[in-house]
This record gives sequence, structure tokens and C-alpha cells, in this order.
Amino acid sequence: MSYAAETAAAIATLREELCALHAELVRYELVVWTAGNVSARVPGADLMVIKPSGIDYDALMPESMVVTDLYGTPVDGEWGNPALAPSSDTAAHAYVYRHMPEVGGVVHTHSSYATAWAVRGEAIPCVLTMMGDEFGGEIPVGPFALIGDDSIGRGIVQTLEGSRSPAVLMQNHGPFTIGANAKAAVKAAVLCEEVARTVHLSRELGPTIPIDGAHIDSLHQRYQNVYGQ
Repeated sequence: MSYAAETAAAIATLREELCALHAELVRYELVVWTAGNVSARVPGADLMVIKPSGIDYDALMPESMVVTDLYGTPVDGEWGNPALAPSSDTAAHAYVYRHMPEVGGVVHTHSSYATAWAVRGEAIPCVLTMMGDEFGGEIPVGPFALIGDDSIGRGIVQTLEGSRSPAVLMQNHGPFTIGANAKAAVKAAVLCEEVARTVHLSRELGPTIPIDGAHIDSLHQRYQNVYGQ
């Protein structure tokens, strides 16, 4: 199979996957109206696939997904969809892909509890074994940045460098999550909201009990390398 044919096949598969994964954001109540987006890196190509801007989730179809290069410029021709503009967060996603080659998927939501922590500019402390498992520590806060260029992407990369967390709370904005693929990034978004809610509720009851760093390391190692089939 030629490079062009392989790339076209990969894009077709990702469009199907992203359409289904956007439905998961709705199912887990992580988004409202047209906010939020999922993207995926195209394997073997300097391309990404992302949700179009301002389209209702109920109206999303695989062919709605927009293909861009890793600078956020829509691709013309057989791989592109020139009728639709990509998400307003495309520049942030593209910056992450350019600077974090291990990342294959990026998600952004405005889920209520995680965004509430972001509004406070406060990291979510690692007080749950689930956090040790998935995030390997606290969920950090990234700097305030405006939409429109790659400033948000820069903040994501800067904050997550050296962190085991696949989630970052961008100050006054909301959570962004990353993963080896788009499904892993969506999973991180779902769990980010879950722990944000649980830790908030626990603090309403009183002081929380931190988990020792050695135990966090053990939890993370087991979950990432042993857990599951």
C-alpha cells in the first residue's frame, strides 16, 4: 500500500473513532452545547484530525472531522474537509503534538468540577488511590492563556514536562488531557472530572489525608504496567 493510501486509511479510521469519542464526552457530561474537542495524531504523518468549530455534538459525523497539519492549517485535497473550519483550540492541540511526540491524542473540556479547580488556580492534590493510578500525583495547574494562538499549547507542554499527569488545569479555562491515543486522552478527561468532584466533596467534609509519595509511585507503577488484561 502506498504512503498516500496508508494515510488516507488512517484518517478514515480516526474520523470514525473521533466521532464516537466525542459522544463519550456527552455521555459523561463533560461538555455543554458545542464546547470541547478531541483530536488525534495521524500515525506516520505530520497531520492531526480534530472536531470542527461550533458544530453540535448531535450533528457530528466522521466526515465532519477536519484534517490539519501540525501547525493547525487545514489540509486541502482528498484528506481535507475545506467546508468546515477546525476547532478554535486547534493551535493548542497542534503545539502539543509538535513538542510531545509521545502524545497521540488531546482532549479539552469545560467539565464543571475540574474547571472549578482551574478557576481557583489550584492543583488537585493526590489524595485518592485512583489519582495515584492514573495521574501519578497531583493534577497540576497551567498558566492563564488566551485562545487564538499556541499560547495554551505552550502552557500545557510547559506544565506537563516532567509530570506523570496526563491532565492539566489551565487557569481560568479548564482541563486539557493527553494520551498515547485519543481514547486514552478521553479516559484521562473522564477520570480528571471524577477525581475533581470527589476531592471537592471530601474537602467539604473536612481536611483530606495525603498519600505518601512512595505509595503513589507504587500505585502508578502497578496500574500502568500490571493492571488489566
